[in-house]
Amino acid sequence: QVQLTESGGGSVAAGGSLRLTCAISIYGALNVGWFRQAPGKEREVIGNFLTGDNKAFYSDSMRGRFTISQGNANNRVILQLDNLEIEDTGIYFCATCILIRDRTPRVSECNYWGHGTPVTVSS
Repeated sequence: QVQLTESGGGSVAAGGSLRLTCAISIYGALNVGWFRQAPGKEREVIGNFLTGDNKAFYSDSMRGRFTISQGNANNRVILQLDNLEIEDTGIYFCATCILIRDRTPRVSECNYWGHGTPVTVSS
């Protein structure tokens, strides 16, 4: 059983930044996806990181303000959130997903999930 734990969420004013960390209980070449779920909305993909290739992909709607990268250990994946907007409020999740090398994963393509970390952006 793979375990994932997100951390780093919190409350921030619009325009601020947060750094989220996904800690994964295994090592290896993984496809780690970041997702968010806003209140009353479906879970949507932000992007993903291929730990074996050191490469990130982003959904078109999330490109620009969010950056995914390797953490200090190769079982850590970082999601940097910059210039946050009120609409970015939600629960942020990481997950391990099937190994896809040319696009972001769908929710249905990810098998193990963390419990999420909340992000609240206020005006």
